[in-house]
Amino acid sequence: MTNRERYQRTFSTLHASEDFLTEVQQMKHTSKYGKKRVVALVAAVAIIAVLASAAYAADLGGIRRTVQIWLHGDQTDAVLEIDGNEYIVTYTDENGNEKQSMGGGIVSDIFGNERPLTEEEILEHLNDPEVFYGDDGTVTVYYLGQSIDITDKFDDDGICYVQVKNGDENRYLTIKYNEGYCMSPYGYEKYQ
Repeated sequence: MTNRERYQRTFSTLHASEDFLTEVQQMKHTSKYGKKRVVALVAAVAIIAVLASAAYAADLGGIRRTVQIWLHGDQTDAVLEIDGNEYIVTYTDENGNEKQSMGGGIVSDIFGNERPLTEEEILEHLNDPEVFYGDDGTVTVYYLGQSIDITDKFDDDGICYVQVKNGDENRYLTIKYNEGYCMSPYGYEKYQ
């Protein structure tokens, strides 16, 4: 005897009651409307999934936002795109040319755990003071809406000390001519 025959023999003695068969018949008639609802729900979920996928693909899965940054002392509209620990800033310069600036970074805690910079941290970095060396030999520090000509403030070692303000907060810059600068909220740093 096969398994199929055993199952038939075992279950052939079972019979459904009339009440149960009537209930099944009623469910059969009402299930047409339930199927339409299920089909509509599945279609709605599919549409939402397709639209979400398209939005994700268009943005490459990162953050893309229009922001305002300070460039050469002027507030400028820019598009900030963040993908993981990298970012790209796209803006139009004063001559109408599209420019891009790229960077990235991570933050490590005291336990060595790393995470990408947040959007706020990136914007704070983008708005750090800018030291601009002009073709005519002038040197200008731009910070937010401030513009400070420091061309004649360098000492014999090529170092200049400049204080800039953001409201009540001070930033102390120690600038080495054509080599960069260091910044502190507490006081001037020694350049080495």
